[in-house]
Amino acid sequence: MWGMEELPGPRGEWTLAQQVEAIKAAGFDGAAVEFDDASVARSTTGLLSEQDLKWFAAAYPQTVDDLKETIELVHELGPERCDHINLQPNIRPHTVLECIPYVLGWIRVAEDAGLTMYIETHRDRMTTDLLFTLQLIDAVPDIKLTADLSHFVVGREFRWPISSENDELIQRVLDRSWAFHGRVASREQVQIQTSFAHHGGWLGVFLAWWERGFASWLQRARQDASLVFTPELGPPEWYAMTGPDGREMSDRWEEALQLKEHARAIWARVASAQEP
Repeated sequence: MWGMEELPGPRGEWTLAQQVEAIKAAGFDGAAVEFDDASVARSTTGLLSEQDLKWFAAAYPQTVDDLKETIELVHELGPERCDHINLQPNIRPHTVLECIPYVLGWIRVAEDAGLTMYIETHRDRMTTDLLFTLQLIDAVPDIKLTADLSHFVVGREFRWPISSENDELIQRVLDRSWAFHGRVASREQVQIQTSFAHHGGWLGVFLAWWERGFASWLQRARQDASLVFTPELGPPEWYAMTGPDGREMSDRWEEALQLKEHARAIWARVASAQEP
């Protein structure tokens, strides 16, 4: 839902209900809902349910107990429609050892509640740095990630073409990822315009990573599991780039639709390749 904010042109004036209707009409299966505002979460999940759309809960806990509040709200609003909790660990320990009690605590709380929980790779969070995150997942084998690879690319200023060393590091993340956020970055920007032809090289890098990630997921997941890919193109002042006139440089809604189609095409290839 965050990606629906301040869309270019008249779409930016959509009401919440119109945003949900547009998501349904565009063929999405659901939406990400921020759970840091309970009233907004109630309104949004209610509208999504009316459209027979699923959702996942975006949480930003600073303590283990903070996650319990999110879980209570999920149970109030309908856990049967919640695919998972997407947790951005909103703390910044200096060592992996300091992180372990938080991660184990969040895993335990989610398991006790019978809910699926993934920890997102994200800048300005516990998982801000790629190498630190790799040490963290080695230290906590049970951790399951949501891969937002854009943050690692810009955070560590990956060069294009991607080196084999960096590609191998990303593969380690892919092999521990259970959901994916769709955004394409360069070494300079966390969200570049995928509709611009000169960004085709970076788009190709991310499409290849997602394909390998989907294939890895399919090898690990249960038969009844669902793979969630979320086009997540943020508004200005966050990620979207604007020109001298203050307007976004591309149509963010159309690019989100394109990312959806890319993901579905990748899934079709991967699923077909792994059929017995």
